[in-house]
Amino acid sequence: MRIIGLDPGFATTGFAILDVNKTCKKLISYGTIKTSKTADFPARLKEIFDDLNVILLKYKPETCSIEQLFFSKNITTGINVSHARGVILMALYNNKVPIHEITPSAMKKNLTGDGKADKRAIQKMVMMELRLKTIPKPDDAADAVSLALCLASTLR
Repeated sequence: MRIIGLDPGFATTGFAILDVNKTCKKLISYGTIKTSKTADFPARLKEIFDDLNVILLKYKPETCSIEQLFFSKNITTGINVSHARGVILMALYNNKVPIHEITPSAMKKNLTGDGKADKRAIQKMVMMELRLKTIPKPDDAADAVSLALCLASTLR
């Protein structure tokens, strides 16, 4: 099964493509979708939509793990991320990719056993699970890998 993990963001959206079968998990690709800081708001949303469509057409994921939004302090940033998440969901829907929403604490608990695990603990588990020599960078991409891994273990 091919899973896409997505860490939604307005300036940067992380993505990861993970192949999973009964015996192994293989990280196919990961990276970020970045929007131009000089573009206006609708143009940035279109960049996310268009770039994600290219990724979906190239890798043809069978399902998606996307981080559920959690607002803590900056509501303005949260609203922008909500808009970005909306165009991400539309791209997934248009490409008929089923969506699984995962909260940050559920992902942490699934990967480490601790719903309050720090980023370093999560990254260590990602490296161990996928037998990687280095932590995927940047953090947005690493988070997307974590989300894909979480869904992989949930679907088993």
